[in-house]
Amino acid sequence: MSSAFMQTVEQCARDSHAGAASFGQIVAALAQAGVESYYADYRRRSTSYYAADGATHAVTLHAPDLPIPAAFDAAALQSAIRGAQRGEVIYREFMRLSMSAGCVGYIVWIAGRHVSYFGHRGEVHIEAFPASE
Repeated sequence: MSSAFMQTVEQCARDSHAGAASFGQIVAALAQAGVESYYADYRRRSTSYYAADGATHAVTLHAPDLPIPAAFDAAALQSAIRGAQRGEVIYREFMRLSMSAGCVGYIVWIAGRHVSYFGHRGEVHIEAFPASE
């Protein structure tokens, strides 16, 4: 695994958490570094990044310390997603809102241009990247 890959992943994680970059900016930087997908696991408090060449790297996810309800509320999750897309919700708040909606984690499929959000019972909400991303 190249140090450039690891440095880009870690910088993107910091920028995302700080609200210093948009989802589109993060995805573009990760794609440029060869990342094809990443998995944010709220329960484990970790995000794992996967490169097309097989390289992987995990970073600590500083998710809010709150219980994730068993019920998966897709409408509340979509509301959080729309707020983030409009730039009204930064990542730390998005994590709180999505966790409160029963989301235990998500996978961003950069090559596939969509995100799969998961609930406790295997519920899945798939959200396509906005056309401008």
